[in-house]
Amino acid sequence: MPKPELLAPAGNMEKLKIAVHYGADAVYLGGEAFGLRNKADNFSVDEMRVALDFCHAKDVKAYLTINSYPRNESLPELENYLSQIAPLPFDAYIVADPGVIDAVRQVSPERELHLSTQANTINWRSARFWQQQGVSRINLAREMSLDNIRETVSRVPAMEFEAFVHGALCISYSGRCLISSMLTGRDANQGECTHPCRWSYHLVEESRPGEYFPVVEDENGTFIFNSRDLCLLEHIPALVASGVHSLKIEGRMKGINYVASVLRVYRQALDEYLANPIGWRCRSEWLDELAKLSHRGYTTGFLFGEPRNVGQEYQSAYIRSHDFIGVVDEVRSDGTILVSVRNRIKAGDIIECIGPGMRSDTVTLHEFSTLPERGAAVPAEVANPNTRILLTVPFAVEAGDLLRREKVT
Repeated sequence: MPKPELLAPAGNMEKLKIAVHYGADAVYLGGEAFGLRNKADNFSVDEMRVALDFCHAKDVKAYLTINSYPRNESLPELENYLSQIAPLPFDAYIVADPGVIDAVRQVSPERELHLSTQANTINWRSARFWQQQGVSRINLAREMSLDNIRETVSRVPAMEFEAFVHGALCISYSGRCLISSMLTGRDANQGECTHPCRWSYHLVEESRPGEYFPVVEDENGTFIFNSRDLCLLEHIPALVASGVHSLKIEGRMKGINYVASVLRVYRQALDEYLANPIGWRCRSEWLDELAKLSHRGYTTGFLFGEPRNVGQEYQSAYIRSHDFIGVVDEVRSDGTILVSVRNRIKAGDIIECIGPGMRSDTVTLHEFSTLPERGAAVPAEVANPNTRILLTVPFAVEAGDLLRREKVT
């Protein structure tokens, strides 16, 4: 059985390294221009070189997003940017706009092109059209049902296809949204979306301006444009059988806890299915792991037809059961581990260390030392974010493993 690629987001160098550590076959990242996640940290050209060296040394592919829709006045800048990155050995560019495709063909005619979900490919004739334009892979629109995916893959056999399996869903048609532009002047199709679909709204009656009427779904208000997050973990067998070549995780704006936790689940689930398709079952611990992450509730989206009421979430606050508290930077020869603290940690906390392969161990933190930038380690009972600590745990860990703590309610 062909092994689909597991494709992970890399919003910056730290997230890229975490994605590789937790088992990504490929990562997608953005530069400082012409992507659709301008508020992510993204990569300078020099950082791209480092990222590519790191990925390729680990036999991991790296794709660059150039999937915005530039206006006329941006085209000279686009051509300069393409010339600047042309020598870099990206495995593919992710593009959406035909004008961008044309510019890439002029500057880097040999570059492999993957079509972004922003191009809204939703039927096999569109896929065949893009194949004729030299595109080698298409990220199918999230609006496609499983039956549509199967038919499209079968009718365009020489094309590679990619499908999202996890992450946030846009309220609009594959991201073609103007709300952010209208309300804030920040254009979603230029990578500047402010996500107004996550805001709370009230009604105003025409003859009574200034009087705001809440449409309350719960005590927090109403969030009528708010979509649940996509989660297709339980349907990996159907997706693999459909013939898609890549399973994509959304989230270049998300933190390393999200990247690591989602990847470790999908990595193990996919590998176990490929090893034993007949005996595969979706484990409850995998679903429990995803429930620990910050999310808006989960949906299967349009995979089995119209989502109707299951696709809308009447709350804006994220749901999560655990707090991410640190990342292991180094395992020292004396057995101590160096941890970068991301959330306040104190003696007595019960901490869980998670690693690739669903590796997980728990320990009560009795003692540790803070490590100043200069000088010797100092025994401590509390450590705040953006500090580093040294501690000893009674189990094996690796650099890149994460620490978390059950959220206190």
